[in-house]
Order: sequence, then structure tokens, then C-alpha cells
Amino acid sequence: MRKMKYYLWGILFLGISFLLLSCAKVNPNKVSFELLPLEGNPLVSFRILLKVGSAHDLSGKEGLCQLTFSMLANGGSKSMTFKEISKNLYPLAARVGLRVDKEMSVFTGQIHTDNLEKYYAILKDMLLNPGFREDDFTRIKTNHLNFLQKTLVGSNDEQFGKEILNLMMYEGHPYGHHETGTVEALESITLDEVKAFYQEHFRQGNITIGLAGGYPSDLPAKVREDFSSLPEGLTTPLELPEQRLPQGLEIVMADKKTPATALSMGYPLPISRADDDFFALWIAGSHFGEHRQHLSHLFQKIREERGQNYGDYAYTEHFIQGRRKFPDTNYCRQQQYFSIWIRPLTNSNRHFVLRQALRELKKLVEDGISRERFELVRTYLLNYTKLYAQTLGERLGWQMDSGYYGYQDFLEEVQKRLLKIKQEDVNRAIKKYLNFSNLYIAIITEDAEALKEALVANTPSPITYANPNMPTEILEEDLVIQSFPLAVKPEKVKIAPNTEFFQKAGLPQTD
Repeated sequence: MRKMKYYLWGILFLGISFLLLSCAKVNPNKVSFELLPLEGNPLVSFRILLKVGSAHDLSGKEGLCQLTFSMLANGGSKSMTFKEISKNLYPLAARVGLRVDKEMSVFTGQIHTDNLEKYYAILKDMLLNPGFREDDFTRIKTNHLNFLQKTLVGSNDEQFGKEILNLMMYEGHPYGHHETGTVEALESITLDEVKAFYQEHFRQGNITIGLAGGYPSDLPAKVREDFSSLPEGLTTPLELPEQRLPQGLEIVMADKKTPATALSMGYPLPISRADDDFFALWIAGSHFGEHRQHLSHLFQKIREERGQNYGDYAYTEHFIQGRRKFPDTNYCRQQQYFSIWIRPLTNSNRHFVLRQALRELKKLVEDGISRERFELVRTYLLNYTKLYAQTLGERLGWQMDSGYYGYQDFLEEVQKRLLKIKQEDVNRAIKKYLNFSNLYIAIITEDAEALKEALVANTPSPITYANPNMPTEILEEDLVIQSFPLAVKPEKVKIAPNTEFFQKAGLPQTD
């Protein structure tokens, strides 16, 4: 009887806790929760998400959001230095992760239930009582400057090209700078400005706390009580300006001493996961260039048939790879874009592959996808998306993203929506949202002036192969591709040394 009594009291307490947390969601000025309790699971996953990102950086202080939140995740608390925190987390096999995007930032962590109490005490202290020490500020700020000045422009051409594309698509827009900021802005940011940004934005109404796994029933209430020490309120929601669309082919080249050329191209889209048309366009994008899938069309044409590079992909929304090949979570945005990513290829074939990618996009827009291909890709997506949420963190992340776009469970919605879509829906979406004539194109390459001259003059660009025994049908198609016309106007091509990017806000000035 006594055990039954305790059991009933436990159920009642759990119910009241859930009721209180549900009621807390109604008040936009207080912390909200996403809970995925899994009794018996030995792990607990944390996701502490803020509706604040780099789009909230002050003008002239680009990088302030990431610098501030990095001080929390990679700096000390008031009670412990960062070295002491690292020393305490190491035997727990734990860490505190941070990701900052345009509209949201998220702190992540996972711990075994045996070490939950110790880990949460450290995590709570880092976020609620940051130390804001001068030595941490100098160290982290230096790391961010080194990333912009050396890593991004010096040794990561794939990401470099994507970031130039972002600058082109969102020039003068709150999205229009790298999350890490610019060299000029970072150098000007002070520790007092970091503290002020924390005070302004680290508020209850900006925060959603996600918990998943085998946590004790009283943990959500305890977390809510702890985070209630923060000021109530929330940051005013972003009102974003209309995205500027490209007029023709607008090209920016980063001139760099490199044996390989990286290509990124795209343009803003007027839809996101919140729109009905997204699902049909998603099928089209998956057919054309699903991330790291060899059956996608671009991959087949550029890598498999011609061996030009490691991979060629297309996306119908902002994509960050998470675990393995799957899209990562908590990168939600009001405004999205279509893009094509051509991984680096030999400089001698850069003009040919650019032509080939645009020719394939033209064929997709004009011809659509076949019935056979539609059925194959839809079936693939129906099964592939079932693999997205395998870990606690992934399940929690997808659940938190669902609410942003207005769904109870986005991955469940995918299963319903994709089954209803027909081939004609996909081809209609292709015609409505995709085009091959108006694109922003970012190129990281050597001797950029020579490429500009060839593009403007529409000079034929025959391809060269290491394999002397290429199939006849490929060689015949190459003759068509090498003269495929590109309408490139000289005034639409800008060239700047790679070292001039990310120094100041916007694109580098060119003559």
C-alpha cells in the first residue's frame, strides 16, 4: 500500500509539473520547454535555444552575438575559470557545445544520468553566471579573428565560396554577414559591449529549454526555477527586408593562389518549410542534388560520369550537415534560398563545369522530372527522413524546429505530405521557383581575370580527362556543353583578392 501511495503521489507530481510547464508556454516573457522524457534511457540531452542570432548584431558590431555566446560556452563562470570547467567536464566525458546562426543560437550537451547532477550544476553556472573575464575575452576574440583572416579565406575554400554567396544574396540585409562577423567590427568590440548584449538578450522569453532522455521527473521544474533568475521579457521579433534577387548572372570571384576552383551559386527563395510548396520543391531538389548522395543528378553528371570532383549538390533551404549526411537542426530562418554547391575541381575545367551545372539546371526547369524519377526520389525521401532523428539530440532538435515552422511534428508531417504529392506538383514547383538565368555565382579560383574574360566572351571551354577512354556518348555531350552560352556581362563580374573578404561589412570594393 505504501509503495502504491508513493507511486500515485509521483504520478500526481509529474502531472502538475507538466501542467505548470505547459502554462509557462502561454507567457511569451518566460522560459518555454520542449520535453521528451524516455524512462529508462541512461542519457539526458540538453538544448538551450535562444531566439537570437547574428541577425541581431548591431551595425558596425558584426560578430557580437557569437562572441558573447562564445564567452558563455568557452569561457569561465563566476565561480570557476574555463580551465577549471574543462578539468571538471573531462572525467564526465561531457562538453558544452554552441552553434550560432542568423536567427537562433543553441547551447547543447549530453550526459549520462549518473553524472547529471554534476553536469547540470556546471552548465547552469556557465549560462546564468558567466565570468566575463578579460583573458577569456582576449582568447576567444583572437580565435574568431584568426578564423576570419586565416582559416576561412586561407584553407577552407568550400565554406569560403558559400559565405561569399551569402554576402551576395543578403547585401545590406541582417543576414548579410558571417556569424563570426568582420575583422573591422570584431576588433572594435569591447568586453563591456559583450556584457551589454548578454543583459539585453539573455532573457527568459528568448529561451526554449529542451530536455530529452531519462531525466528525473523533477528536473524540468528545477531548471525552470533556476532560469527564472533571468530577467523576463524577449527581444523584438525580426522584421526582415525583402531579399534582392539577381539580375542575370551576377558573379563575384575571390582571386587566390589555388590549384582547384570552388563554385557556389543560388538565389533567395520566397518559401520555407512553413509553405505547402516546400515539399514538392524538396523532391525536385533531392532529385537534382541531394547532399552526399551518388544517385542525385548533378553528382551523376559531374562526378560519376566525368570524375571532376568529390561531389556536386543542390539545396532548397539553408543546409548544415549534422551527424553523418543528415541535415542539422536549429538553423531555422524566415527567409531561405536555393543553392548549388560544386566542390573544388581542377582549374582547367572550371569554365566547363560551370557551364554544365547551369545547363543541367536549365534542362530541369524546362523538362521537369520524369515519372520514374519522381517515384524513386519520393520513396527515397519518405524512408531517408525516418533516419534523421536517431539520437536524443536529433529528436529534440527536430521537435524544437517543428514549432518554429508551425508544425506539431515536422518529420511526421513529411510522411503525410510527401504521400499526397504528385509528379505534376513537383514540375509545377520547379517552373514556379527555379530558374537558370538569374543567379548569384561565387567563385574561388586562381587567375580570376582570365576566367572573367573567357566568361564574357563565351569562349569555348573544352574539358580534359586523365582517362583516355571516355565513352563516346560523354564526349559527344561534352561538345555541346563546351559551347553552352552563358549571358555574362562584364559589369556583372567583380574580382577581389581573397584576403579582402570579411575585413569589413559587405563585399570588398572593386575597381
